[in-house]
Amino acid sequence: MNDATWNLVTDVVGRVQQSIRMTDYPAIVVLDGDRRQIMSDYDYVHGENARTDFETRAAEHARTLHARRFTFAVPQIVEVHLDGLHAHTFSVRPLRDGEQESVVWTAYDAADGVDYGWAPYSRRPDGQPVFDEPRTFDLPTLPTDGFPGVRLLHLLVAE
Repeated sequence: MNDATWNLVTDVVGRVQQSIRMTDYPAIVVLDGDRRQIMSDYDYVHGENARTDFETRAAEHARTLHARRFTFAVPQIVEVHLDGLHAHTFSVRPLRDGEQESVVWTAYDAADGVDYGWAPYSRRPDGQPVFDEPRTFDLPTLPTDGFPGVRLLHLLVAE
C-alpha cells in the first residue's frame, strides 16, 4: 500500500473512531480523485438494502470524481475463528466470547490494488472506547459481498 492510500486509511478510521466516541456508528468513505469527497451513512448498519444503496451512491460519486483510490470504514463485530476472521454488523449488545469490536476497512488504489484491515478496540468500565491503531489483516482475506466496501470496489473495477 502506498503512502497516499495509507493516509486515507488513517483519516477514515480516525473519523469513524471519533463518531464511536460520540456513540454514533456510521459507515464513512473517503473518495480521492479530481478532488476529495467524504461521504457517511448512519443507516449502513441497519441492513443489506442500506449497505447496497450507500455503496452504490459512493460508486456513482467515485466515477464522477475519477477516483483513483478510496478507503471505506465501518464499525463491526469481528470473531476470530480457526479459518479466519468473520465480521458482522455492529450492535450495542454485550460482546459474546470471541467477539471484538472493530473498525473494519477496505482500501483501494488503482495502481496498488486492494487491502483490508481493522482497528480493534476495547472499552473501559465506564464504556469509553480505547482504540488500537489501524492495521492490515495478517490472515488470508476472502471478503464476501457483505464486507464493507466490497460492493463499491466491484462497481468501480467492473468498468
